[in-house]
Amino acid sequence: MRADQKSDFDLVNDFVNGQNSAIEVLINRHKNRVYTYVVLLVKNDALAEDIFQDTFIKVVDSLRKKKYKDEGRFVSWVLRIAHNLVIDHFRREKNMRTVSNDSEDTDLLNSKKFAEDTIEEEMALKQVHGNVRQLVEQLPFEQRQVVVMRHFMDMSFKEISQHTNVSINTALGRMRYALINMRKMMENKEQAFSLS
Repeated sequence: MRADQKSDFDLVNDFVNGQNSAIEVLINRHKNRVYTYVVLLVKNDALAEDIFQDTFIKVVDSLRKKKYKDEGRFVSWVLRIAHNLVIDHFRREKNMRTVSNDSEDTDLLNSKKFAEDTIEEEMALKQVHGNVRQLVEQLPFEQRQVVVMRHFMDMSFKEISQHTNVSINTALGRMRYALINMRKMMENKEQAFSLS
């Protein structure tokens, strides 16, 4: 069986048993997901690259020291390491922001009506993704984190609560406030365009 056809579990075992090439397959398999997660949280490509590299240095170190206990969730474990490094960065920078409160609720990111093959639709989709990313980047850290995990990493609220060490209700609340804030930002942007 080729290395790229093996499961994460088998590749981890191969690496622990001395096949160094197995870690390269694991990194290549999950690098886009991990990097996207980090860059959407820190909003800085260079910093995201540093945290991404630190994440896999820790992964390799932990595997060599046999600290990883396989529960069938290798990528979740890697994302947890990345998450902790992002948190450490924000703690060092003292850049944690507060969560705001409101009473409205709209799910802005739940529409999957995209991906026609025309050039116009591809351009429109690219613009929408750019606009959504800009909105996400303006959210307070805790809200941005939940949006990224839920809508970009396709994690359940249970997984999000485990990764962030908060209750499911707190994770749901953060998502709710994030969507409220994004809606307000969109409304403010629309008002600004109508005034100009």
